[in-house]
Amino acid sequence: MGDYFQTIVDLDATEREAQECGARVLDWLIAEGIVAAERTDCVLGGDGYGHPPGPHFTKAVGDLDPVDLWSNGLHIQTGRTVFDSGQGDVGAATCPLCRTGIRLVDEVWEPIESAWDPFEGRFHDWAEGGEGIVHCPSCAQPSGIDRWSWEDDAYACGHLGFTFWGWAELTSAFTREVGRRLGGHRTVLLAGKL
Repeated sequence: MGDYFQTIVDLDATEREAQECGARVLDWLIAEGIVAAERTDCVLGGDGYGHPPGPHFTKAVGDLDPVDLWSNGLHIQTGRTVFDSGQGDVGAATCPLCRTGIRLVDEVWEPIESAWDPFEGRFHDWAEGGEGIVHCPSCAQPSGIDRWSWEDDAYACGHLGFTFWGWAELTSAFTREVGRRLGGHRTVLLAGKL
């Protein structure tokens, strides 16, 4: 058992604009009936309160019956956050500069400890306000951990995330529309389970 979630992370919102961007998307979701305006104890994380599905939630997931779970709603998180998919090992990370993929697990999915060395403590450093500088093992150039991409979108660093707890799979059209409503910001969708 576990609780499934999907998080749309805004990769471009700055710390300063995250609140306004989140409020703008929430207003649209409420106006469309995708989520309800009232907050209830329907999500995990944060203060436990989020927005339950609205009468037209299928605009986000297709024509599906609502899921009858306690954790079934939207939680919006702002602030410098390392979002993750919850469980499992990450297969690879890709350098934003040379585009080389760094394998992080072997052929039987055991972590390669030495491959993780350049990333050690970098997420924590970034989350605490630092740059989280990683020196790529391939090109040796430095870049912030927030610029790296992760196989299966296992991690994303950002200042704004929309987590849908217990919802059926979000449609690609919906996730694109969220990005459009964010002013064309780049987004990534993380899916996971706790």
